[in-house]
Formats: sequence, structure tokens, C-alpha cells
Amino acid sequence: MATMKQVAEKAGVSTSTVSHVINNTRVVSDDVRERVLAVIQELRYIPSAVARSLKNDKTHTIGMMIPNNSNPYFAELIQGIEDSAFKLGYNIILCNAYDDAKKQAAYLRVLMEKRIDGLILVASGDDEELAEILRGMPMPKVVVDREVSGVDADFIEADHDRGGYLATKYLIGLGHRDIACVSGPMHLVPSRDRVAGYQRALQEAGIAVNSHFLVHSDFTSEGGYTAFKHLLGLAHRPTAVFAGNDLMAFGGMCAANEAGVRVPEDLSVIGYDDIALASFSTPRLTTMAQPKYEMGETIARILVERIQGGHQPVRREMFKPVLVERQSTAPLA
Repeated sequence: MATMKQVAEKAGVSTSTVSHVINNTRVVSDDVRERVLAVIQELRYIPSAVARSLKNDKTHTIGMMIPNNSNPYFAELIQGIEDSAFKLGYNIILCNAYDDAKKQAAYLRVLMEKRIDGLILVASGDDEELAEILRGMPMPKVVVDREVSGVDADFIEADHDRGGYLATKYLIGLGHRDIACVSGPMHLVPSRDRVAGYQRALQEAGIAVNSHFLVHSDFTSEGGYTAFKHLLGLAHRPTAVFAGNDLMAFGGMCAANEAGVRVPEDLSVIGYDDIALASFSTPRLTTMAQPKYEMGETIARILVERIQGGHQPVRREMFKPVLVERQSTAPLA
């Protein structure tokens, strides 16, 4: 790999002049600039991001930590973040915790060593060690969906309570009263909020909350499959299920098919997130859509504004989910 010294020697200038051309830190004549840039291209010289960050205190790099990249929801959220960050001149380093608090802590320390300019965090849980690590990271931060206690950061979330409420109210409107909820892990705020919305809609309609109809599992297709198998094995089955995310709904519909339960004729199923696959399942999945791409754009924009010196008060923004009706739900026969 070519060095700055080699570029300087071939261009017939000093290394400081090469540095000024690269970093735009001093006026350089047009002919010198063109000569240096031509040599850089010829030698395929790549400036050291670490060296530039030591000089400018900026790497134009954003770190992002997510719980699990196997969930398409995060892939679609990341697309909005990456597109917006790229337009604003920033690159993304993505780390995946796989829902492991120790791996999350280790990756956060790695990101700090990489001298990132800002951090986007979708936390795997909320504990004091995480809060302590974040308080020790001096760069601007945006926390997404899962707030971390004691950490001063901009917070972007979706209204999960409203989503659970609207999903359940929709099923009630179709005539269902035996409505189950397959929830994600209860230590996660989005899970708790969606369950709270589900229970609120039932109570508002005068329907008793049946504890046997509330099942907690992982936010995966396997988790949905296992939870639906349990529900379909009950002596008194539900006629409709609100699944905590689309992956759980897909797994649940697989379990229903194996049990000879037809969706939506025998069982209505509504998911959450509206990932791209929801339009191509059989039947096509009714779901609560989150504005993932728009959330991603907002997250990146707010963080870059903060990196570039924005001193406005800590921001909190909440996005509203929207019902998308497809073929996996039907009126109670």
C-alpha cells in the first residue's frame, strides 16, 4: 500500500502539502492540487482514517449496534439509516449482539476504540453495565426503541402500545372475542407495550383477559411456531391471534397448517412490523406496519446534526404504526 511519503516524493511536494490537499486544511494552488490528486489516483493511495481522525478529531463513521440481524425488521431499518448517512457523508459500522449482553458490551468497547463520531443503539435489554458503558462513551448517541435508564441520548421509538391496541381492536371489529397474544420476551419494552395495548383493547370492549391466551416467546419464527402449537393444543382455542412480530406470525401459520387449522377460515392471524415478506406469505399477512425506512432516515439525520454541533435539548420522537389488511384475517364465522 502506498504511503503519504511516496505520494509526496512522486508529486515533488512535502508530506504536509499532501496532507493539506487531502484534508482541505490550507489553500494549495490548483496545479499542485491537481498534481497531488493525480499521483494519489496513480498510486491508489488510501489515507488512513485513524490518522485523519487524530488530526481532525472526526472519522465520519457511525457505529450501530442491533440485537439480531436475522430479523428483517432491522435490515429494513438499517437501509434507511445507511442511505441517509451516506448522503450526509458518513459510513456505518454495524455490530450484531445476537441478544447477548456480554457480546453487546464487548462490541460497544470496540466501537469506541474505532473512534466513531456517533452511536446508534438498539439495546439487547437494559442493565447497569450497559448504562455505565454508554455514559463512558463521549460521542453523541441515538437510542432506538429500547430506552436505557440513566443515559442522556436522543430517543426514537414506535408507538408499540398503540400498535397492540389497534391490532386487537381490528380483530374485535371482525367479531372475535377469543383473541390470543403471542408476545416477545417481557423484559423488552416493545413487547410489554404491545401486550399493554392488546389488554387495553380487550378491556375497553368488555372482554375478560384470559391468562391462557397470553404466551411469551422469542421474536423468531421458531418462537411463534412453539407458541401457536401451545395455543392450538388448548381445550378452548382462540379464534384469532395477535403475534408480536411478523416472524412469529409466519411460524404460527406453519403450526396452524400442520394442525389442520385453516388461516383465516378457522384462525385469524395478525402480525407486527410489515416486513417485506409479509406481502408474499400464504396467505398474505395482515400486520401493523412500522415506518421503518422513515425511522432510519430520522435516526441518521438527528445523529449527524448532533455530531456536527447541534446543542438542542434531547429529542424524543415517536412514530405511529398503521394497519395493513391482507388475507390472514377474516370475520368470525
